[in-house]
Amino acid sequence: MTTVFAHNPVMLTECIDGLQVKDGGIYYDGTIGGAGHSYEILERSGPSGRLVATDLDEEAIKASRKRLERFQGRFEIYKSNYKNYDEVFREAGVDKVDGVLLDFGVSSHQLDKEMRGFSYMKPYAPLDMRMDTKAYLSAEIVLNYYPQEKLYRIIRDYGEEKFAAKITENIVKARSKRHLSTCGELVEIIEKSIPKKFQLGAPCARKTFQAIRIEVNGELDGLYDCVVGLSRRLKKGGRIAILTFHSLEDRIVKNAFRDLEQECICDKSIPVCICGKVKELEVITKKPIVPSDEEMEENSRSRCAKLRIAERII
Repeated sequence: MTTVFAHNPVMLTECIDGLQVKDGGIYYDGTIGGAGHSYEILERSGPSGRLVATDLDEEAIKASRKRLERFQGRFEIYKSNYKNYDEVFREAGVDKVDGVLLDFGVSSHQLDKEMRGFSYMKPYAPLDMRMDTKAYLSAEIVLNYYPQEKLYRIIRDYGEEKFAAKITENIVKARSKRHLSTCGELVEIIEKSIPKKFQLGAPCARKTFQAIRIEVNGELDGLYDCVVGLSRRLKKGGRIAILTFHSLEDRIVKNAFRDLEQECICDKSIPVCICGKVKELEVITKKPIVPSDEEMEENSRSRCAKLRIAERII
């Protein structure tokens, strides 16, 4: 029986319109999730359109294959990190593509399924947070065995948490007395570490959970190089659309697009260009697209989303 993989695709219309999906095009969805975006890509690319996709979550892959059944023969899905696009393209027999979509959001299914351990709202969930359930590194290992200084840097940098020092100190104290194994234990430590007056508004555990999840899944490792590399695998006129959900990802994508859009980087005092750098992309979204008020009302998990789109011009 196929698992129901609930996922409301964020900014679906904006993503598909931004990609300018065309008949017979070849598209890469590096984070297929529940196949919401992929379904529309295959729908709009006509009977000869093709999709190559990747995901680390086996449940997502099974569910997306089921959802895309009517497009049989037009798609291939690989269990792999989207950063392994070179290997995946080679296996799929693809060189250049007409469009690339990356959606870095955690799916509703992953957040809602207690055993996955992604949510601070589920106190009895195990400290897991692995996108690939067969991977070695889990949140439990990070929290129980990482040195204090390394753990502090992760929470400070990946979570942008100003109370990182106190949270880390209390994690280390707690783990010296008992092995930490549930999300509820981590939430309790975080709540004790943050002054009450700062616990208003967004859940105070959100930033630390984000930080640990990023570390467990290596979400920022090689991201800049991946965005640059995938942009260079686009055909001329092809587009890349990327959905991010926190400022660290968005900053990396923004910088990669900016660097690919930039022309000559020679010192202005040099009369003739010697660097040879050419403009490769045209950034379509000078400012990121954000969800409509209506979408944010209907899907609260879209609130932090930012969409950036660029087009290959050479």
